[in-house]
Amino acid sequence: MSLLTHWFRIRFWKRVAAGFVLGALAGWALGPDAATWFGPLGELYVTLIKMIAVPLVFFAVLHSVSSLHGVKDVAALGSRTFLWFAATATLAVLVGLGVALATQPGLGVEGLTAPNGWHPRVLPEPVKVLLDIVPANPFRALADGKILQVIFFAGLLGLAFVKIGDKSARLRALAGEANDAMIQVTRFVLEVTPFGTFGLIAALVGAYGFEKLLPLATFVGALYLACVLQIVVVYGGLLLAHGLNPLKFFRAAFPAMQVAFTSSSSFAAMPIALRSVVRNMGVKEEYAAFAVPLGASIKMDGCGAIYPAISVVFIAQYFHLDLQPAQYIIILLASVLGSFGTAGVPGTATVMVTLVLSSAGLPLEGIGYLVAIDRVLDMMRTMTNVTGQMVVPVLVARERGILDLEVYNRASSELVTEQVA
Repeated sequence: MSLLTHWFRIRFWKRVAAGFVLGALAGWALGPDAATWFGPLGELYVTLIKMIAVPLVFFAVLHSVSSLHGVKDVAALGSRTFLWFAATATLAVLVGLGVALATQPGLGVEGLTAPNGWHPRVLPEPVKVLLDIVPANPFRALADGKILQVIFFAGLLGLAFVKIGDKSARLRALAGEANDAMIQVTRFVLEVTPFGTFGLIAALVGAYGFEKLLPLATFVGALYLACVLQIVVVYGGLLLAHGLNPLKFFRAAFPAMQVAFTSSSSFAAMPIALRSVVRNMGVKEEYAAFAVPLGASIKMDGCGAIYPAISVVFIAQYFHLDLQPAQYIIILLASVLGSFGTAGVPGTATVMVTLVLSSAGLPLEGIGYLVAIDRVLDMMRTMTNVTGQMVVPVLVARERGILDLEVYNRASSELVTEQVA
């Protein structure tokens, strides 16, 4: 048996876990030199994820919307999906605020400085943000990686395929084949995950060290606690309320959650999440192909709801500012609405915090204090995002009677793991 064959016989999650542990050890042993030696490996992995993001989203949305041809109750499925997106995001903001007020992560933190060269991003007016969703040039949107513009154009084109009916049969088939090809490309990229994880973690630990991250340990702990509560209590409770066993769901969702944690990218985890929802949870493929890619683009309970809620409380406490009841309402609304515009690629959560801080009238400069530990935070945030992106299609499918309970009740992680490994 060759070494390569033996490597692929190892479970995917074990390979990723090994990369994480070995990366932490390498960073601890080599210190700052670890970033020089292994940082490029992590940067290559992130670049590969960015490379596949736009074409993956374009063909996924085009295929998912065009696949609605002949599907009954399209409007009901779509509206209910958006309703659950908003409801779970609202619950996520409340969880984040509750945990932040209980743990008070900003008290006692002194002497932190923003990284050199960091400047807060100036956001356009809300009306401008909405208008910018419509691309003046869809090809430029594809080239520039404007995710929301790409989604808008792909969705519009998909609706056109549905509208013209049988005349678009070949185009719909071509969109499906292109989507399958991009999913295969994504699988190739995912095979780099163990090595990318090694490089990213080694560079993080080597650059900052464990001791330099200790002043923000309360913040990190608050975020992780809030995400765990959102996943276990909120998502698990919603599944129970729908008569579904949460343990079955988490077992089937585990591979996608793991990839999300290590890659910090909803798009990287999307192919596995889609297969989990269809093959392991029993959601009809026609609906899942619409809901999961859409969720990977606009449903960000971790990055767009929990993280901004905790961050604004942290920054208010750091600057010794008292939040007023009206500000809490603004934080809630800005987080829920803004989470729909958070792209599912690494590093965009800072934009969401900027949006919420601006809305609540808090100092933007405080964001810089969290940038140094963003990688540690982003892993858990993204795992929460992806879990929510899988929960909603299951809930909607259960409500609309299109969930195969036999498949759900025998849920296993093996089917999806074999697709990746």
